[in-house]
Amino acid sequence: MPELSTRRFDTMNPTTVGLIGSILMFLGSFGGGAIRHRGGALEAIGLEFLSYGHGAGFSNITLWVGTALLLFAWFLAGRFVARGVLSSADLLKMMGIWVLPLVFAAPIMSRDIYSYLMQGALLRDGFDPYTQGASANPGPLLYEVSHDWRNTTTPYGPLHLWLGKLITSVFPGSIAAEIALFKLASVAGFAAIAWSVPRIATALGADPAYALWIGVANPVMIFHLIGGMHNEAIMVGCVSLGLLAVLRGRFYPGVAIIAIGMSLKATAAIALPFAVWIVVSQQPAAKRWSTFIRTAVLGALITIGILAVVTWLSGASWGWIAALTGNTKVINPLALPSLIAGAIASVGGLVIEPFPYNAVLAVVRSLSMIGMLIGLIFTWWHFRKTPVDAIRGTTAAYTVAFVFNAVTLPWYYASVLSLVGTFPNPRWLRGLSIGASIVVAMAFTGSGNHQLYNPVWMVMLLIVAWWMTSHILKLGRDARAQQLEPCA
Repeated sequence: MPELSTRRFDTMNPTTVGLIGSILMFLGSFGGGAIRHRGGALEAIGLEFLSYGHGAGFSNITLWVGTALLLFAWFLAGRFVARGVLSSADLLKMMGIWVLPLVFAAPIMSRDIYSYLMQGALLRDGFDPYTQGASANPGPLLYEVSHDWRNTTTPYGPLHLWLGKLITSVFPGSIAAEIALFKLASVAGFAAIAWSVPRIATALGADPAYALWIGVANPVMIFHLIGGMHNEAIMVGCVSLGLLAVLRGRFYPGVAIIAIGMSLKATAAIALPFAVWIVVSQQPAAKRWSTFIRTAVLGALITIGILAVVTWLSGASWGWIAALTGNTKVINPLALPSLIAGAIASVGGLVIEPFPYNAVLAVVRSLSMIGMLIGLIFTWWHFRKTPVDAIRGTTAAYTVAFVFNAVTLPWYYASVLSLVGTFPNPRWLRGLSIGASIVVAMAFTGSGNHQLYNPVWMVMLLIVAWWMTSHILKLGRDARAQQLEPCA
């Protein structure tokens, strides 16, 4: 039976399967995605029945089948990558075909795009998004912002606000046009990741095809950076370009690019200390200390200067520094504190009624912040000996930050996925990266809700992820074994 299944997979074209999936996602997005509450494409063409009742059910099924097919296409492509018969250039073309229909799709798996635009409109209209929420500026956009965020200030940097201000100024009042412009910005960021990642892998002696497959063609990346238009697309694009520049010996331009990403979202800063290690590790032992001081000081000055210039040009305030604490409203098991607090509540709720969940969560989150700080310091010091070590450390530091953070969402892991394949991976890390990607990709619905607390769905998903991961890892192991066999 396994041999028969393998032969069937070999006859399937991942490009075609993925294209069919993305077309279905495109069609389903307008009724099953994170659609507008007022107006929208379906209403404009007289098909608004596809966004409610049985019509919405049809749209949701169409979108879900599309996501499943695109995930399956990624699995099929992974089989070819594991056997070493799919080049990064061919995979890049395949991925471009997959992504193209989603460029024209409605937002999916998150309503954050409406908050992004609203925050830009606040700055445009003279409000301070760091002290005032969306409700301070009533208008058509406000109806589209999630209720959870209408009175919440922005946690993002001045470049994020500047981008939103420019977009909402070009097409004031046209939400569809504003979304289209932001989609183009997301595609540009995604393209920067796709261009950089295989080149980083080549520089570090890793397989560029695998790096591109796990780090860019990954459904988590496509769904949330292209479909959801999260600003991680631009931020991770800047970090990828910056790290590549540093690896190629252009430290100061690389730091400047990463600093631009930091001005959009502060998590880009995690990569900066490791950029210093890349330079220091390549120096003779006698020069390492002086190189460290020079690059660290000048790198910090460049970063501060770019942040100051972007803040000034954007017209935003310095309130973004205080906003770095982020929000604590979202609770899901992707963040370790929520997972632990949920487990404690499951047991404690049997004997304590009502169980003080919020109080327990607050304590666990505080302890988790201490764990994050220790983890970041450890990774920074441990991964310092070579450029490969530095990129490993960057990946590990991002993982620590997101696992221990009070709030974690799937697109946060774009920073991890984009780098995890750029250095030689042990088998366990490949398995974890592939399996986790499958689970996260299929755990969120088109509207942005998740199934992480649905035990039946998650058990089935874990089984599928285990099977797909095992299959790809076995193909990779068999391919390596054949390469090591002596020629007859």
